[in-house]
Amino acid sequence: MIIYSVNQEVSMLSGVRETGREWVASVIPPRRAGSRKGENGVVLVIGGSRLYHGAPFLTAMASMRSGVDLVYLFVPEKVTAPVRALSPSLIVYPLSDVKLTRRISEQIVKNAPQADTAAIGPGLAVANEAALKRLLQGLLSRGLSLVLDASALQPYILDTVGGKDVVLTPHAGEFARLFGRPPSDQLDERCRSAMEMAEKHGVTILLKGQVDVITNGSEVFVNRTGTCAMTVGGTGDVLTGLVAGLRAKKMKAIEAAAAAAFINGLCGELAAEELGLHILPTDLIDLIPRVMKEFDRVVT
Repeated sequence: MIIYSVNQEVSMLSGVRETGREWVASVIPPRRAGSRKGENGVVLVIGGSRLYHGAPFLTAMASMRSGVDLVYLFVPEKVTAPVRALSPSLIVYPLSDVKLTRRISEQIVKNAPQADTAAIGPGLAVANEAALKRLLQGLLSRGLSLVLDASALQPYILDTVGGKDVVLTPHAGEFARLFGRPPSDQLDERCRSAMEMAEKHGVTILLKGQVDVITNGSEVFVNRTGTCAMTVGGTGDVLTGLVAGLRAKKMKAIEAAAAAAFINGLCGELAAEELGLHILPTDLIDLIPRVMKEFDRVVT
């Protein structure tokens, strides 16, 4: 198996840090030996549509495998049965509409259990701008940190999430849609663009790519784990779930995003070593415990 090489270097920017095992081990918090259910993180995942039931499931299972205690999955009622059949580990909440409407957003905000973080967007069909903005405003007002992906990454959300505890996880096309310009293929310029937008809007950005760029506008990390086998659909949904799971453990937004990128890429590399260019996103989820076990610490 040949893993693709990365020859892009950050040559002109100062203060750029690289992810790595030792750094990830230093930022993932330990678990208290006497901890109780809920203390190690509770995540909400909001997504899915008539066509897409797999994306929110992948996100939810990745969050679960990150080591959180509970994951609540909000999906349209029409896909609730197949999602429930995929795993008994998730608590699945049915939504009466197949699209995110304002009424559904208010229903989620009203009925969502106490949680730490919400991952919003995988497979989600958004009816209109008001519906998505209402959902974001409502969850932020309840004190949740947010991780946004896929159809939740719309330019009209920036006024709502600006300056809030939010991680955006765009690929290059979504970055262009969000901010009105595509990121450069050159890593120096890619870092500059992401830093500029993160600072301007007061958010943390995880710009996915052959080399991931993670920044909050003042700090910037690059992550080089991964493989071209990860072009298979769903690996981004796994990454979103990992970010949400680590945020739910009270990690800083930029540290959670950068550590999740490292873990997700390393899972992809391990899957490709065994399966070549034939991996599935579920293979990454199965490998999360193997990768993260070395970061486990228990304290009294």
